[in-house]
Amino acid sequence: MAEATQRRSLRTRLLTAALVLVLAALVVAGLAIGVILHRFVRGQLDGRLDAQIVALRAGLEAGILPQTLDAPPFDRPGPGWAWEVRRGPETIRSGSLRGGDIRLSDPGPDDDPGRPHPASGTGPHGEPLIARVLVMPGPESATIVAAAPEGELRGPLREALTSLAVALGILGLCLLAGLAVQVRLGLAPLTRLRADLASVRAGRRERVPADQPAEIAPVVAELNALLDQNAQNLERARGHVANLAHALKTPLATLSMALAEPARDPDGALRRQVDDMDRRVRHHLRRARAAALAGSARGRTALAPRLSDLRAALTRIYAEKGVAIDLDVPEALSVPCEGQDLDEMLGNLVDNACRWCRSRVRVSATARDGGVSLSVEDDGPGLDPAAASAVMARGRRLDEGVPGHGFGLPITLELAELYGGGLSLGRSELGGLRADLVLPA
Repeated sequence: MAEATQRRSLRTRLLTAALVLVLAALVVAGLAIGVILHRFVRGQLDGRLDAQIVALRAGLEAGILPQTLDAPPFDRPGPGWAWEVRRGPETIRSGSLRGGDIRLSDPGPDDDPGRPHPASGTGPHGEPLIARVLVMPGPESATIVAAAPEGELRGPLREALTSLAVALGILGLCLLAGLAVQVRLGLAPLTRLRADLASVRAGRRERVPADQPAEIAPVVAELNALLDQNAQNLERARGHVANLAHALKTPLATLSMALAEPARDPDGALRRQVDDMDRRVRHHLRRARAAALAGSARGRTALAPRLSDLRAALTRIYAEKGVAIDLDVPEALSVPCEGQDLDEMLGNLVDNACRWCRSRVRVSATARDGGVSLSVEDDGPGLDPAAASAVMARGRRLDEGVPGHGFGLPITLELAELYGGGLSLGRSELGGLRADLVLPA
């Protein structure tokens, strides 16, 4: 349960808190306004009853027959608005009280003699009434009661509360909509920050933009500091790896080639030791390089400019052969590889194609299946499947008459695998070899 709560989004938390607070505020406001409306309607009703009581009292004091004081709405026949005056054994009633009296079930406290006070009762037919009672002290004491049906209080109050509920409901929806927009706008910088971090991770950016809200700016500053530190660590690691590779790769290759002569190593013991050293060195170099490339500071490198520069260089190198290199690579296509590594992979493949072709090399690249597929084809003799597998072995050469050491394709395969890709060889439509280099997009 605690883990699920921690995974709950900020948007859900904020909206839930806003919903609870808005509902609580609307309920409190509805109750408070309901009480105020009840007091207001009751006050208006008590005012009409008190006005009738005052008129009846004035008539009694002036000796006017109270029956003449049936002003609206007390002149309506039937149950409802009514009054009566109780003076000794005599009871004088309004015209609406025919065949019964007002029965007071709760006369209420008379805290201020001489002024009407609230009471409750029932009419002749048992209908509930809201009453006001005035007790006139003196030698000719009298009790004046004026009453109204409870519907006169509940009806207007019900209508007012219904309108109030509708208004509060609309207000609540508007508040929730406004809060939802506010939460969305408030969390928008986090969405942009996520997109910026994704761009950094994909290599489209080197750092997170520093133009952020004040609350997020410190986090962005720490992230950029971490990215800078990772970039520095990556650069140092790459430098150490490159130095070690250059320091060991060439001597080992020279020893391996020298020991290939039978007179130098008759039983092959030294050659096995050199091969074992080569495997160990390549193993640890691969681990160090993979650790360096796993950082978040990996950049993206466009393919088209690199291949254009490579074509210009190789065209000059193989000018006597008259090699034509065709490029079919989208300008916007890029891969998450360091420029130095990409140059080495492309250089090995295209140079190999130029070395073995008759006159034509074709390089094409497309983005598909979440990766980038680059094909290098030539119109040379090509290789059968067994020979294609053999040339992927480090230092293995099929034709000793062609310059080279046999390390190009294995190094390209090793680099591609470090980046999560691969290299495969097949038959080209041009008739020669087709090398397919796959790298993640």
